[in-house]
Amino acid sequence: MQKNRILILAAAVSVGAVTLSGCSGGNGGGGGEGGGDAGTLTVLDYYNNEPDKSLVQDALDACAEAVGVTLERETVPGADLIQTVLQRAQSKTMPDVLMLDNPDVQEIAATGGLAPLSQFDVDTSPFTQAILDAATYEGEVYGIGPAVNTLGLFYNADLLEEKGIEPPTTWDELKESAVALTEGDRYGLAFSAIANYEGTWQFLPFMWSNGGDETELDSPENAEALQLWVDLIGDGSVSQGAVNWTQGDVKDQFMAGKAAMMVNGPWQIPSLQEADFEWASVEVPVNTPGEDPVAPLGGEVWTVPQTGDEAKMTKAAEFVECMSNEETSMSLAESRFLVPTRTDIIDEYIEKVPDMAAFGEQIKTARARTGKLGADWPAAATVIYNAIQLGITGTPADEAFAKAAQG
Repeated sequence: MQKNRILILAAAVSVGAVTLSGCSGGNGGGGGEGGGDAGTLTVLDYYNNEPDKSLVQDALDACAEAVGVTLERETVPGADLIQTVLQRAQSKTMPDVLMLDNPDVQEIAATGGLAPLSQFDVDTSPFTQAILDAATYEGEVYGIGPAVNTLGLFYNADLLEEKGIEPPTTWDELKESAVALTEGDRYGLAFSAIANYEGTWQFLPFMWSNGGDETELDSPENAEALQLWVDLIGDGSVSQGAVNWTQGDVKDQFMAGKAAMMVNGPWQIPSLQEADFEWASVEVPVNTPGEDPVAPLGGEVWTVPQTGDEAKMTKAAEFVECMSNEETSMSLAESRFLVPTRTDIIDEYIEKVPDMAAFGEQIKTARARTGKLGADWPAAATVIYNAIQLGITGTPADEAFAKAAQG
C-alpha cells in the first residue's frame, strides 16, 4: 500500500455498474471489433511523481518495443484514478491498458469494465497466490502485477548492537526490545495508527499473523492484536502521536533518531539510504514462535479494459503479459525496491538485493486485502481503523471492534 489512499468508489460504483458495463464504444478512435489501430495503445496509470514515473516509463517503453506498439500514456494523481476511469467509461474513451491499485480491481471488474485474462490465454501460473487473489473476481483473473510491496520491521542496527538486543521475532521480544530502547525523547518503536486505511494496513500483519480475520472482526484474536498496540503505547514504548502519524511520519521519526524501530515498507528505503546510522529489517514479529508472519499485499496490477475493440484488446493483453515477464518484473523490483510477484524469481531477487530479504520472504505469505471480502473490504477496513482508535483512547480491546462496527 505505497500510497494508501482513501477509496472514492463508494459513491461512484453505483454509477460505474451502469457506465462501465456499457463501454463497448472503444477508445474514441473507433469502437467495435477491430475498430482501432492495434499498433497504438493508450495507457492510464497513477505513477505521476518521480522517480516512479520515469522508472515505469522505461518498463512501458521496453514492452512497447517488444510487442510492436506505440504508446500514448496518461498519468493522474492516485486519488483521481478511479473517478477518471468512471468518467472515461461514460465518454467511451477507456484506455487500452489500465493500471489499478490491487484493492480496486474487484470493484472495477464487478462493473463489467475489465476483460478476464483467460480470454487472451494469459498464463497466470507463475505468480504468487496473493496477487492472483487480489485480481480475481468470480473465478476470473483480471490483472497481473510485476512487483509488489508489503510491511516489515526496520531497526536501528547501531542502537540494537549498543544495547545487546537481537532483532525481535515475537511479540514478547518486540515489547521487551521497545521498552529497552525507549530513552529520553527516543521511543522504542513507531507505527502508524492513523484513522484511515493506512492505519488498517499497518495493523494487518499483527491481526492476520495472530489468526485474526476480517470476516469476524470482534474475534479474540483481533482483540489480542489490538491489545498489543494498546500496551505498547500505554507503557510509553510508542508515542501517542502514532494515532495521527502517516507512514511517512513514522519514517521521519525513525530517520531523526526519535524511534529505534518502525513498522514500514520498502518504499522508504531510498530515504533510509541517507540515514546517518546503520539500519536493517526483519519480518513483522508474530505472537507465537514459529508462526508464519502474514502481511498485506500492496502494489498495482495492469489490466485490459473492455473497450469493444478485439484487436486492440488482444494486443493490450500481450502488453500486460510483457509487463509482468521475468525481465520486467526483476527490473521494476530492483529499481523501485519492490518484490517480484513471480515465484520463480523471488529467491534470485533476494540474492541480488539483500536489503529486500525480509520483504521477499514476507511476500511469500502475504495476503490480498480483498481476498476474502472482495468489494466489502473497504467497510471492514474502516471498522478496523476505528477500532484501533477506540482501543488506544480507552475502549477495552475486546469491545473496540464491536463498538466500531456500530458506527
